[in-house]
Order: sequence, then structure tokens, then C-alpha cells
Amino acid sequence: MTDIAVADTLRAIERFLDSSQDPVLCEPGEEWLAITPENFVAEIRGPCVQLQAWDARRNLTRRVSGIERELRGKLVLQVARFGKLTGTIELIDRRRAVRDNVPLRSARLGFREQFRLFLRRQFPGYKLAELTTEADLEHSLSPAYPRALLRQGASAWAAIGASSRAPQPDGILTFGLIWLDYLRCREPSLALHGLILYLPAGAEKTTCLRLRFLDPAAAQYRAFVHDDQGLEERIDLADYGNLDTHLDHYRRSLAQPGEAPGVESIDRGDGELSFRVHGLEFARTQGAEVLMAMDAQRAAELSRLRSPDAADRRHPLYLRNPEAWLESQVRTHIQRIDASLASEPIYGQVPAFAATDRGIMDLLAIDHRGRLAVLELKASEDVHLPLQALDYWMRVTCHVERREFAAHGYFPGRELTTDPPRLLLVSPALDFHSSNERVLRYFSPAIPVERLGVGLEWRKELKVMYRS
Repeated sequence: MTDIAVADTLRAIERFLDSSQDPVLCEPGEEWLAITPENFVAEIRGPCVQLQAWDARRNLTRRVSGIERELRGKLVLQVARFGKLTGTIELIDRRRAVRDNVPLRSARLGFREQFRLFLRRQFPGYKLAELTTEADLEHSLSPAYPRALLRQGASAWAAIGASSRAPQPDGILTFGLIWLDYLRCREPSLALHGLILYLPAGAEKTTCLRLRFLDPAAAQYRAFVHDDQGLEERIDLADYGNLDTHLDHYRRSLAQPGEAPGVESIDRGDGELSFRVHGLEFARTQGAEVLMAMDAQRAAELSRLRSPDAADRRHPLYLRNPEAWLESQVRTHIQRIDASLASEPIYGQVPAFAATDRGIMDLLAIDHRGRLAVLELKASEDVHLPLQALDYWMRVTCHVERREFAAHGYFPGRELTTDPPRLLLVSPALDFHSSNERVLRYFSPAIPVERLGVGLEWRKELKVMYRS
């Protein structure tokens, strides 16, 4: 967007919130998130407006690329997603607008019938034993994707589809694996071969790349793409082997880090420094200048308000961006996560990978043998964590195989192995989503993945409570 368009978008958001009595943020397929001045931030970040909202369980960050429509009681925003895809997110005033579920329900029922016809055409020898779009919160099954069970005697397949209007088409594989695993537990007498996926054309690449890193011994996969006319075509996963990934050259900052108590000076890798308090940036360098990310009064209060011993744990500066705070703790105490990891260097978001859209913090470390470790950090439960972590791991692995890290200035003086990087999923022990382990069962055994649950008081003391 142009600078004018960015400013107009921010003003539209602020205008809507100022006039709202009971605003909520709604992402299709997810629960509403009530927003207040204490848990919502909208600010200009480069060529877009960045939104951040949080509550006790979730932390959501999105990059707004424009206004789709502005209605009474509702503001529909376009958001940028990884892979040059777009989606929408809505700001709704519950006092002024009664959310109309009829069009949404009608669209889901319409696509369910399209999905039914697809299954009948492509699998005529199978009986459609079950087809539903109902939510099943107990088993983490989303209503956004119709799901089915195909049977032929004792032989069966699980199936799931995503429409061309699906807000998060990449989420289909998470819910597809959960559905497959659920059916295997529910129907032990059936030989469930695997999962059939019905994907919108143009939005299938991420899912197909992920499928290549799943265990073929655990399940088989058949993927089809469909267009707006409802015509489908089976796709060959071998055609989706090229990753869209780029590794920037690492540029060390020439500025000298400050020594202020409680302030972290993080080398950003682009030649500049970021100044943070428990992960929350309040300033950064730009050449010889220091740019402030918040006003002087809030920056001065940051160390007191964003402290593990803070008196007010509901203050927005305490609650804001818990993933960044967890990253700060892991950077400082990485050997508590794993004693084999070197305390430095540790890189963040390398390679750059739409981190603001994923809501996950990525760290890249190295052990004493020269093997890399990818650390994916999430401070609240997230059903998509395993597959989103896989997206990042496969890109790091690609650069490892090409021996590009050393050539681009990373890990100077260290000899790197070409072993597949370890994948460490780090989250508070009680905040791993109940379905994460079920999804991880389908990962390739070539991916050395571990879940590490840290203690509830991780802000005060980082302590690993269990490893899985």
C-alpha cells in the first residue's frame, strides 16, 4: 500500500473502534476475541498496518493490506498471508450488528454438496458413510471444512475439503489429520488407509509441500484441486518439491549495544539493533539514528510494567506479545531448554518467514557438534503449531542441504553438519493444544521433533517440566 492508503486504513480502524460499544475481532473459523484498549494495538509497520490482539489464551497478529468493506457495525479487513495469499478478518460491534450466520451457513452447505459430488465421481466404488460440516469442539474438528468417511467393506478413507472461499485453506491438513486420527480411534474395525484432500486451485502449494514430509507408513494421501466450476483434478505431490525460500546475507550491526539494566540489545541481522524489554521492542537503530517504537512515557515505564514481578498483571504492556517474552527467556537461558545448545549465536526469523502471520517466534541455534536446532515458540495453545513449525523447519533444512548458512555469514567460525535440524516446539506445559501430539504422529521419522513444556511461571523462571 501507499503511505496514504496505510494511513487511511489505520484511521478507518481507529474510527470504527471509537464508535463501537462492544467490539470483537473475528477470524473465520475461530472464536471471537473481545477487544479493549488494553488488549488491542493497531500501528503502521512499514508498508502495512499491523494488528495485535490478545487474551489469556491467544495472541493474534495480522498484517492488514486494505479495507474490503465497511458496514454498519462491521469492518472487514484484507490481511496478507504467507505465499502471497490473502484472507479477511472482521471487526464487529456486537451491540450494533447482529451477526448474520445464514449466508455463512448457506455457503457451507453449498460447498458440502459440491464435496459430496466430488467424492461420488472420484470414488464410485466407495459408500459415503458420513458427511458433515458440524463443529465438534471436543475433538477439535472445525466446521469450516466438510469432512467425510468413505467405506468399501472393511476398507475406508477419511476425506476433507476446503472451498475457494476458505479463510485459511492451509488449515485443512491439520483438521484432516485430526479427523483421520479420530476415525481410526472411533472405528477400530476399519482399515483406514489415509486421507483424501479436496483443495482450492491456487491455494494448494503449502498443503502439498507439507504432505511430502509426512510418514507414508502412517497414512496414504490423495490430493485433488478444484476450480470455481466444481471441476477437480488429482495432483502429483512430486510436482511440489520446490520451496519458496530465501536466505539473506547476515549483516552485523556496527553500533555498540547499550548496557542499560533490563534492556536487551538484539542484532537484527540487517545491520541494525533492536532494543527490547523482555522481548518487547521500544526502539531500534536506523543508521546513526535511534527510532522509538512507543512514546517516551511508556518506554520509561516499560521495565516496571513488563516485569515478572509486576504488581499489575493485567496491564497491556505486561500482556502484550507473550511470544516475544518467551523468546527473550529462551535466548537468555537456552541451555535450560537443551544443554547441548550453544548460548550464542542465536538468530531470530532466519530465513524470514511471515512470522507475524504465524503468531509463532522462530529461533535458530546450533549445538556443540555443529547441528542446527529450530526452536518454535508459542505462549498459548495453537492447533496448527506442528504444521506451521514444519513449514519453517523444511525451509531451514533446504538451506542446510545447500550449505548456505556459512556462506551467508551465519554461525561464523563453526563447522556446520548437514544433518537434518532438530525441531523443538516450546510452549507452557499446560498450553500445548490437545491435538498437537495427534498431528505429530503423522510426521516423517526423519524429522527429529520434540515437545518441551515449560513451567507456568516461565516469565519469572524458565524451567522445562517435560520433554516428549
